[in-house]
Amino acid sequence: MNIDIRRAVLQNMNQSSFEDVQSTIQDAISTAEEKTLPGLGVLFEVLYNSSDNTGKQEIVNKLVKSLQ
Repeated sequence: MNIDIRRAVLQNMNQSSFEDVQSTIQDAISTAEEKTLPGLGVLFEVLYNSSDNTGKQEIVNKLVKSLQ
């Protein structure tokens, strides 16, 4: 079975409110289940791709600082 996780996540999150997205992220983090990581990756991809160069630099800087 071939599942397009990216497409499924984008379809499920389409037209989501602030509260929906926040809840999805918080639930995925709090459950700490491996199966939620691809969905968070898709959300990260959307965030990163929709950011301008300054925003991308800020995201990467926050990640680097958080990993130290």
